[in-house]
Amino acid sequence: MTCDTTSGPDVALRRRPARTRLTWLLVVLTALLLAMTASVAFGSRIVGWADITAALGGIHDTLDQAAVVKRLPRTVLAALVGAALALSGAVMQGVTRNPLADPGILGVNMGAMLAIAVAMATVGMHTATMYIWVAIAGAAVSALFVYAVGSLGRGGATPLKIALAGAATSAALASLVVAVVLPRGDIAENFQSWQIGGVGGATWDSIGQVLPFLLAGLAVCLLCARALNSLALGDELAAGLGERVALVRGIAAAGAVVLCGAATAVAGPIAFVGLIVPHLCRLLVGLDHRWLLPFATLAGAVLLTAADVAGRVVNRPDEIEAGIITALIGAPFFIYVVRRQKVREL
Repeated sequence: MTCDTTSGPDVALRRRPARTRLTWLLVVLTALLLAMTASVAFGSRIVGWADITAALGGIHDTLDQAAVVKRLPRTVLAALVGAALALSGAVMQGVTRNPLADPGILGVNMGAMLAIAVAMATVGMHTATMYIWVAIAGAAVSALFVYAVGSLGRGGATPLKIALAGAATSAALASLVVAVVLPRGDIAENFQSWQIGGVGGATWDSIGQVLPFLLAGLAVCLLCARALNSLALGDELAAGLGERVALVRGIAAAGAVVLCGAATAVAGPIAFVGLIVPHLCRLLVGLDHRWLLPFATLAGAVLLTAADVAGRVVNRPDEIEAGIITALIGAPFFIYVVRRQKVREL
C-alpha cells in the first residue's frame, strides 16, 4: 500500500484559488533562479554575467570563470539540502500535527550527528555513502526516541510534550557528541568544521552520492501528501475514511528521516529551515499537503541558497556558514511560533 490511496474531504482544508497558487509558484521559481544566480556570482570576488555564461559554456580561462566552476556544486548542494530539510520539516509537522516540529528542534539532526561522531571515532569512515547510511540510522533512532518519550503520560504525544522531549534529547545528544569528539584530536578539527552546518565543501562526487537518497525521500514524502491531509482531520476521522493511520505515519516519517539524515551527512546539522519554510508556505498556498509539500521543497531551496550567499557577502573575504545564518533567522521565528496561541496543534 502506498500513501496516496485515500483523500480527506477538501472542504476541511483551507484552500487558495488556483490563480493565487500559480502566481506564488512563479514567484518561488523566480526567487530560486535569482538565488542560484547570486550564489554563482557573489563570493570573495564578484563575477560578471559574461564570465558566468562563458564558464557554463565550458570556458575556464580566467580566475572569475574558475570561480564559477567552483561555486556550481556549492549552489546545487545548497538548493538540494534546503529543499530536503524544508520538506522533511513539513512532513514531520503533518505527521505529528505539531507546529514546532523541525529536524533540529526534535533532535533528529543531533541524532545523525552523534551517529557520525561515534562512527568516526570507532570504525572510521572514508566515503560519503557511509556517512549517509550512518546519519540516517542515527536520525531514525533519535526520532523514534523523541516520539516515544513525548507519547508518555496522559494525553499522548501532544505538540508541547514532543517539543520538550526533542529539546531535552538534543541537549543530551550534544553533550554526548562533545564527549565522543573531544578526546580524539585526530577527528576533532574536521568534525567541528562540519558540525556548524554549511555547504562550503560541496563537490560533484558528494552530490552524486547523496542524490539517490534525497530523491527516494522526496518520492516517499510527496506520495504521502494526500494521506497527510486525512491525518490533519484527526486519527479517528482519518481511520473512518479508510486510512491506515499507523502505516501512513510510519511511511511518511521514514521519508522525512531519510531526507534529514542524508542532508545532515553532507552539510552538517542545519537547523530551523524545516520550521520556517512550512509555516510561510501555509500562508501562501493553504494547508493542502498536495500543494504545501512541493512549495516547501522549492522555498527551502531558496532559503538555504540565499543564506549561503548572505554568509559569503556580509563578511568578505571570510565566510559565515549557512547554518549560522539560518539560526539567526530561525530562533526569533521559533519564539514567535511558540507565543502564538492559535498554533498549539495543526
